[in-house]
Amino acid sequence: MSNKAISEEQSEKLRKKISQGIDTLGLDVSEEKIDALLAYLKLFHKWNKTYNLSAIRKPEEMVHRHLLDSLSVVKHIQGERIIDVGTGGGLPGIPLAIIFPDKKFTLLDSNGKKTRFLFQVKTSLKLTNLNIENCRVEAYQPSIKYNAVVSRAFASIKDMLDGCHHLLTREGVFLAMKGQFPEEELSVLEKHYKVVDSFELTVPGSEGERHLLVIEDTGSTT
Repeated sequence: MSNKAISEEQSEKLRKKISQGIDTLGLDVSEEKIDALLAYLKLFHKWNKTYNLSAIRKPEEMVHRHLLDSLSVVKHIQGERIIDVGTGGGLPGIPLAIIFPDKKFTLLDSNGKKTRFLFQVKTSLKLTNLNIENCRVEAYQPSIKYNAVVSRAFASIKDMLDGCHHLLTREGVFLAMKGQFPEEELSVLEKHYKVVDSFELTVPGSEGERHLLVIEDTGSTT
C-alpha cells in the first residue's frame, strides 16, 4: 500500500476517519480545514518513503498516530507565536497551523530532506502563517521570541528545556508532548522550571498513554 497513490475511495474513507476523530476530540473544525488536513496526509504518504518522514507506512495509521495525535493538543495551544522544534515531517506544527490560521508557526528541523518536504506542504496548502527553519535549535536565534515551544520529538524534557529556553519570551511556556507521565524526567529538572499544568490526552484510535505538560521558567534558581 505504501508504494501506491491513495485512491478516491480510500481518500473518502480517510476523510471520514479524520472527521470522526475530530468530532471525538470535541473540536469544531470547518470542512475546508478537514480538506487541508487530508491533503497534508496525502503529501506525507506520497513523500514518506523518499524523505523517510515516518516509520508508519499505512495512511490509516497516520490518521490517528500523526494527525489526531497532533490535534489532541489544540485546546491547550496558547499565544500567537509558536515554534515546533524537531518537527520532522511537520508534527504537530502543520496540523496546528491548519487549525489556527491566525497564529504564526515556525517549524524547525536540522534534517534538510524533511524541511524540503515542509516547503512543499507550505506551498501546496498555501499556509501563509508558516515559517520553516532548517538548522539545529541551538543555532537558531529568532529576532522575535515565541509565546510557546511545542515538541513531541525530544528524548527528555530536560533536553527540551535546555535546548529551547532561548526561544521563549519571559512569559512563554514549553508544551511537551509525551507518552506516559514522565515522573522521572521531571525529577531532574532545575528548580526554576515549574510544571503549571498537565493534561492526559485521549487520542482517537490510539491505545497508548499520551500527556501534555505545560512548563514555565520562573527565572528563579532558589
